[in-house]
Amino acid sequence: MISQSTITFSIVSHGQGQLIRLLLMDFRTQDSICGQILLTINIPEDESFLEDFKDLPIRIIRNEKPKGFGSNHNAAFRFANTPYFVVVNPDIRLASLQIELLLKQFKNSDVGISAPLVYSSNGQIQDSARIFPSFSRLIMRHLAWEKRPDYSLSDDEIEVDWVGGMFMVFRSTTYHKIHGFNERYFMYFEDVDLCKRLHRHGYKVILVPGTHVIHDAQRASRRNMRHLFWHISSALRFFFWH
Repeated sequence: MISQSTITFSIVSHGQGQLIRLLLMDFRTQDSICGQILLTINIPEDESFLEDFKDLPIRIIRNEKPKGFGSNHNAAFRFANTPYFVVVNPDIRLASLQIELLLKQFKNSDVGISAPLVYSSNGQIQDSARIFPSFSRLIMRHLAWEKRPDYSLSDDEIEVDWVGGMFMVFRSTTYHKIHGFNERYFMYFEDVDLCKRLHRHGYKVILVPGTHVIHDAQRASRRNMRHLFWHISSALRFFFWH
């Protein structure tokens, strides 16, 4: 069992209490996953779902005003006092996650992030690990009828360019060293930017196919014009800086 003094999980709720309730149930039912949980309430919401989880080591952080993805996790990190720090989306289910396989990767000092394979709720493997984007690659991905994965999977760990921010495991000293997420991204591409900076510091990003989580992706940028604007502006910001 991974003890509470070893690992901290950071979760941010944007009025997503019912999703987080399911995630917390996973924490409770999987004895091997035990750690501190930092739950950031980004916007006011009904917190009655937390009443059933008083047995879990949860610390609540309530924002006076909403923050972006990276800003929320950076703020939560200030309360973390464990060797490992994990960023978890509220729409993640832990399924049969083997957290020890992810922590095992940090025996190598040059590993900056380890991440599990990500399945969608219908059982398909998501493209959570990708090659760094370029203008041409983004255009091709949006035009392609069938999006092929950037990496071929096997049972072995894979060194990749970047992994999605739905589930990322860090050594806390490394997260601190690179100053966490770039807060000038409000939403989207902050995970790409962070992985890019890790590579520049000589760290590797590792995908671990031997374990997985389930992600009920909302794909908000495809349905909501505001999210689409954030997506496009973040992409332009990434290309300008990198």
